[in-house]
Amino acid sequence: MSLRLGLPIAAGVLIADQNTKWWILNGLRLPEIGQIPLFEAGPFGLDLTMVWNRGVTFGLLSGEGTWNHVLLALMAVAIAAFLIRWMARAENRLTAIALGAVVGGAIGNVIDRIRFGAVVDFVDAHAWGWHWYVFNVADAAIVCGVVALVADALFRPKAGPKEGS
Repeated sequence: MSLRLGLPIAAGVLIADQNTKWWILNGLRLPEIGQIPLFEAGPFGLDLTMVWNRGVTFGLLSGEGTWNHVLLALMAVAIAAFLIRWMARAENRLTAIALGAVVGGAIGNVIDRIRFGAVVDFVDAHAWGWHWYVFNVADAAIVCGVVALVADALFRPKAGPKEGS
């Protein structure tokens, strides 16, 4: 049951991620433009800013080594396989959905790493002159999925002792 819920979520995240990246690269041609301001609301703003992320989420572990993107892609595939196995055993809907979001995001970024040697990042949110890391749909899904998993682990009511124990 949990795979029937989690895998479509993973597929939806993957499709949304790859379609937005296609639009950024081929529709808007953001690599040629560099940045497109979307809106400003007081101290808050949102831009499309082209970044080739050679690291993992938020640019961590970035490196220029020849094998860096291959090793990161292999790590992500191994983690995705572990998460799919966890998803198959998920005990509730939230866990299956959250794992689906993480898996879909991880696979989306692996596809970029294989195709380009880096991940396409483009969402640039900022406030009071401070810019958060530039990210993409896959990164957002991964973060939301992890937050949901942590919240579920912290706040889900614990099962009581079994009858007769």
